[in-house]
Amino acid sequence: MKIVQAEYVLSAINSSQYPQSLQPEIALVGRSNVGKSSFINKFLNRKNLARTSSTPGKTQTINFYQINGAWFFVDLPGYGFAQVSKKMKSLWGQFIEEYLYTRQQLVGIIQVVDIRHTPTKDDILMQEWLVEQGLPYLVIATKADKLSRSKQLRQKEKIKNVLHLGEDFSLIIFSAVTGEGREEVATWLEQYAQPPTYNLELDSKL
Repeated sequence: MKIVQAEYVLSAINSSQYPQSLQPEIALVGRSNVGKSSFINKFLNRKNLARTSSTPGKTQTINFYQINGAWFFVDLPGYGFAQVSKKMKSLWGQFIEEYLYTRQQLVGIIQVVDIRHTPTKDDILMQEWLVEQGLPYLVIATKADKLSRSKQLRQKEKIKNVLHLGEDFSLIIFSAVTGEGREEVATWLEQYAQPPTYNLELDSKL
């Protein structure tokens, strides 16, 4: 997948603020500070397109990034240990659920986990939700550059076991430093991040 254009479009906290577009959207979910913004920047080869921070909970809106003028990455606020008030967590939960349950343009989801850590209860709940919804989804384990290759492989198997991913499920090891895993993610995206096609023969009869 060649990235020729990538731009931040807008941030939203409710459906009235979503882009007025029929283009497919790939949502990114994961706990706070897991590296979603770094993943976006590295995958798109844009240094500061998505803002990164060492402070959990920095992303407080649903952020839309248009790619090649054809589809969107949608970065959702991180769940889990963000140091924010219960009221704010409740608000985030409401607008995240609104997006996930109602957005018809949502065609796939990437769940991001930190390869250094065992998945949390929140990670497990999210993975169970993904299975229930039946949408295509991918799991990537970020920050791979912080572990040796042998530790990467051991952690990969642990993550697959905790999340109850099948033997044939391809969990992708990713590094925002080296770019490891980028091509595998691109291959997955090429299957789902495609503009809608129309049956021209059927349309001509309408």
